[in-house]
Amino acid sequence: MHTEVLLNTIGLTAAAAILPGAVELNLFNLAGLLPKRAPAKVSTFVGKIAVLIPAHNEEASIGRCLESLSRCDNPNIADIYVIADNCTDRTASFAADLGACVMVRRDPERRGKGQALEFALSRLMRCGYHAFVIVDADSRVEENFLLEARSAFASGAEAFQCPYLVSNRDESRSTRLMDLALRGFNLVRPQSRARLGLSAGILGNGWGVTAETLRRVPYRAGSVVEDLEYHLELLEHGVHVRYLGSTAVYGAMPTGGKGRATQRARWEGGRLRMLRENGGKLAKAVFSGDWRMAEVLLDLLLPPLGYYVLLAVLCCVIPHSFCRILGAVGLISVAWHVITCVLCGNSIQQDLKTLASVPVYIGWKLLQIPLIVTTSFKRAAWIRTTRPLEAE
Repeated sequence: MHTEVLLNTIGLTAAAAILPGAVELNLFNLAGLLPKRAPAKVSTFVGKIAVLIPAHNEEASIGRCLESLSRCDNPNIADIYVIADNCTDRTASFAADLGACVMVRRDPERRGKGQALEFALSRLMRCGYHAFVIVDADSRVEENFLLEARSAFASGAEAFQCPYLVSNRDESRSTRLMDLALRGFNLVRPQSRARLGLSAGILGNGWGVTAETLRRVPYRAGSVVEDLEYHLELLEHGVHVRYLGSTAVYGAMPTGGKGRATQRARWEGGRLRMLRENGGKLAKAVFSGDWRMAEVLLDLLLPPLGYYVLLAVLCCVIPHSFCRILGAVGLISVAWHVITCVLCGNSIQQDLKTLASVPVYIGWKLLQIPLIVTTSFKRAAWIRTTRPLEAE
C-alpha cells in the first residue's frame, strides 16, 4: 500500500512537471501546420543602423565575425561597433585594425554581455541611429543580413529576431546534437510563434531593436540570460518581436568538455532563474486576462528536452492511468517536435544518426543538474565558452 502511494506521488509529480511542456510543444506542433503570416505593409524611413558586437577576449574569433559583416550586401548601411568588455587580450586592437569602431569598457565589478550592451547603447543612443542590431563575436552572418534587418525596420518592426544556428555542426557528435537542438529552440519555436501571431522572442544573437523602442523600454538586462530578461521587459510594454526568417546568423558551438558544460549551465540555469523571478508575475498576468503571457510562461515551464523525455518515460512506467496517458502524450509531442526539427535541416540521414546518441546525452545532462542550479543563483558575468579553435 505504501509503495503504491509512493509510486503514485512520484508519477503525479512527474506529470505535473511535464504538463505545461506538453501543452507548449503541441502548441508549436500545431502552429507548424498554419500558413505563414505576412507582415503588415508599412513603409518607414530607416536611417543609419549600428551593429553592436559585445566581446570579451575574442581575439581568435572577432576577425571572422567582422569579415562576414563586411561581405554583406551593401555593408555601408551600418556602422560596426565592437564593445571590448574587460578584455585582457588583443580583441580591441584586432577589431580596430579591421575597421570597426571600438568601445573599450573597464568595470570589473559589473562584467557581462548585458552590461556591455547597456554601456554601448547608453552612449550611442545620442548619435542619431535609427536602430541597433546585436551580433555575437563568435558568429558569422548571411550576406543578406544587413539588408533584411533594414527591410524589417522599414516595414515597421519595433524589434526582430532571425534564426541563430550552428556554424560548426560537423565538428563532433556534440555539435551535431547541438545543431539539431538549436533548430528546435532557435528556428522551429520562433517560427511557430510568428504563425500564431506571438512575439518571436530574443535569442541573444542576430536580433535588433529600434531606437524609439529603446527610449520606451531602456536596455538594462544584466542577468546571464540578458536576452530573455529584455524580452520579458518588451512584452510588459506591449512590444512585439518579429521573426525574421529570411536571413540567419551562425555561431560556433563548443565541441565538448568544459565548454559545453558551462554553456548549457548558463542557458538553462539562466532560464531557471527567470522562472523563479518572473513565474509568479507571469501567472498573475495570465489570470488577469493577459493571454499574451501564457505562452511565455509555458515556455519557461518547459524543461530542457532531455529532462522532459525522462519525466515522460517515468510517467509511462508508473501504474497510474492518468500518468501513463500524459506520459504517452508527452513522448508523442516531443517526437513530433524532433521530426519537425529534422525536416528543417538538410541532412535527414545524419540527423537520424545523431539521435542515436541522445541516451548518452541525457545521462550527461543528469550529471549537470548541480551546475545548472548553482549557475541560476550566480551574478551576471562573462562566463566564456571555450570555442572549437581554442584548447579544451
